[in-house]
Amino acid sequence: MARFTLPRDIYFGPGSIKELAALGKTHKRAMIVTGGSSMQKFGFLDRLEGILKEAGLEVTRFEGVEPDPSVETVMKGAKAMQDFGPDVIVAIGGGSPIDAAKAMWVFYEHPEKTFDDIKDPFTMPKLRTKATFVAIPSTSGTATEVTAFSVITDYSTKVKYPLADFEITPDIAVIDSDLAETMPPKLTAHTGLDALTHAIEAYVAGLHSDFSDPLALKAIAMIDDDLVASYNGDMAARDRMHIAQCLAGMAFSNALLGITHSMAHKIGAQFGLPHGLCNAILQPYVIQFNRKACEARYADIARSLGLPGATERQLVNVLIEKLRALNESLNIPATLEEAGVSKDCFDAHLKFISEQAALDPCTGANPRATTAEDIAKILTCAYEGRDVNW
Repeated sequence: MARFTLPRDIYFGPGSIKELAALGKTHKRAMIVTGGSSMQKFGFLDRLEGILKEAGLEVTRFEGVEPDPSVETVMKGAKAMQDFGPDVIVAIGGGSPIDAAKAMWVFYEHPEKTFDDIKDPFTMPKLRTKATFVAIPSTSGTATEVTAFSVITDYSTKVKYPLADFEITPDIAVIDSDLAETMPPKLTAHTGLDALTHAIEAYVAGLHSDFSDPLALKAIAMIDDDLVASYNGDMAARDRMHIAQCLAGMAFSNALLGITHSMAHKIGAQFGLPHGLCNAILQPYVIQFNRKACEARYADIARSLGLPGATERQLVNVLIEKLRALNESLNIPATLEEAGVSKDCFDAHLKFISEQAALDPCTGANPRATTAEDIAKILTCAYEGRDVNW
């Protein structure tokens, strides 16, 4: 039996945050979880709190979630929830505060659990006995507002753990493009390329289906149309990208991902590189590796974009070059070395990263069976700029 899960309600479009006033009919106490100062700076945090209070809810905030949320922050937030007792959790901002709030939610409802109890895929306890969950993304990439995933970092080991379970799929997602218009260009590029990687990996992943495939292809087409324009400041394109990344999230939450994300999770933590940047660098090399198992699927993507090629091999070659050209247009380095990772640092961490990436939940859904040795070779190619050809 297969499964396809989405939030019960998705509100979208400019100004859609106002729809949360309806929470006043069913809820009494809301905790807002957010990150740094951007939501405060642009007035969205105060606006959200005002909407909830005017609807009759008692509101408190948990602020300061870091860019790569830690286990410690999660536990601190869960304790704040236990003290306040919200019946609705509202996470607003980039992927990090939403991911952190998902994990806080678990430990709020189940304080007896430890992080080790839930870090393996699909080991979450039942939720929604204390609170429902609302997610409002301000970036156009992670799509955590519609997914069954949360990425939490253990800084003691420098390992990012992608928590996975349909229990943490939000109940309500608000895709308000007003928030996305505040992103600076570099963040627009990194998050957009993360979304593109989500869609491409979902289309070839082991659990892809007739439900996820159209979402993935539509997201790829929209990102192809709008990412560069969004990066260059076109706000209409920025609005469309906010929808595209959500479609990609719907696809990958159900089809799962692959080793681009497995490796990005691990090198991001070890080398201090943004997640979307890691995905963008790695994706062409991963396609070269995976094509032996799913060349026809990658060729489908190329055809959907109108790329030239008489054979599947030609189509996939053109797709790879298109992705590299897209990276260049968004000022993404072509290799990990160009991204600033020193040779000594790369060599010192390669074995650990490869072993951890092989254990990552995303690896199991990759279309080609992958070992730690394969990952080490792919990463070496991505560091040096050599083609993957085995």
